[in-house]
Amino acid sequence: MSQKFIKAQNKNMRSTAFGKWFANAVYDKNFVETKQLAEFIQSQASVKRSDIIAVLDELGSAMKHFFEMGQKVRLEGIGIFRVGFSSIGAEKPEDLGAQNITTRRVIFIPETTRIVTGQSRRADGSIRQKFTNAKTLVKDVVFEETHENSVAAETTVEP
Repeated sequence: MSQKFIKAQNKNMRSTAFGKWFANAVYDKNFVETKQLAEFIQSQASVKRSDIIAVLDELGSAMKHFFEMGQKVRLEGIGIFRVGFSSIGAEKPEDLGAQNITTRRVIFIPETTRIVTGQSRRADGSIRQKFTNAKTLVKDVVFEETHENSVAAETTVEP
């Protein structure tokens, strides 16, 4: 399997990339739900689907508990989750409180793997490595062009 994409032209005349073509992701119409995820994990491990479902069901409340404690949650091989929020500004510090918080969200930072892409020698003789950080979860994902619009990917790219 592969991540599907379609070609889309940037039609935003104010963009410096106007007229250029970009790849837009196309997703399946359906989400992978907990039971399907549990069945897949069961086929890859020696744990029963019902046990996996129980653990996944508890994961959300466990993460919420640690978020309420002001902590970040790191799932090895996946990444880091933390709470983010927006707030309304106040004129004085004493006027700012929890009531000013407007938007709450979970911020996800995927785990990365450092991949050395080359090296060069500095003037002082030391070696400088060139590297890139690859997102561990997606570094080996294969991409394939499609002509289907399973979930309507925008045909206009707007930065």
